[in-house]
Amino acid sequence: MDRKIKQTRSLQTELTTRAEPDSQDMYIEGYFAVFNRETELWPGAYEEIAPEAFDETLNNDIRALINHDTTLVLGRNKARTLELKTDRFGLWGRVKINPNDSDAVNLYERVKRGDVDQCSFGFNIIEEETEWRDDGTVKWRLKKIDLHEVSICTFPAYEDTGVQARKAEVEQHRQRLLEAKKNKLRERMRRCLNN
Repeated sequence: MDRKIKQTRSLQTELTTRAEPDSQDMYIEGYFAVFNRETELWPGAYEEIAPEAFDETLNNDIRALINHDTTLVLGRNKARTLELKTDRFGLWGRVKINPNDSDAVNLYERVKRGDVDQCSFGFNIIEEETEWRDDGTVKWRLKKIDLHEVSICTFPAYEDTGVQARKAEVEQHRQRLLEAKKNKLRERMRRCLNN
């Protein structure tokens, strides 16, 4: 997998809203990623996130966005308006909503009503394991990533470039297997002809 290709992964989640009664502080919080859960990218191709995947990236300059739109910033960890941490379940985050930002307040109300309940995260892969299974399926385990952003989304989806890169990797693996089989067959035929 090309490490320079930005990836996104999505999750249907239990986003919640919370308002502090003694102030105007409003929050959207929930899990942006779940550990050790196989996600099917397409039939026969799976991916899961290892619990250590975020260990070295949470100090990055990470933004919380609306629908991966870089012009709609909800929060930022360096500004202390985005909090991210991991636990045994996954990557949990809380965004402090700016009451003077109409886009943020509108999103808060949509999450509160249950109209929006999905999220994604954007990253680059630093380290992964690939398991080519005997049944022809494949599973990638993301062991270390470089996190750039988390997004609260209306329709989260896997980014086409990331999935296309994964498909190309599977096709290359299949081609290598086919070439190895052809070479073995040629060798057997050569030995038979020489005997």
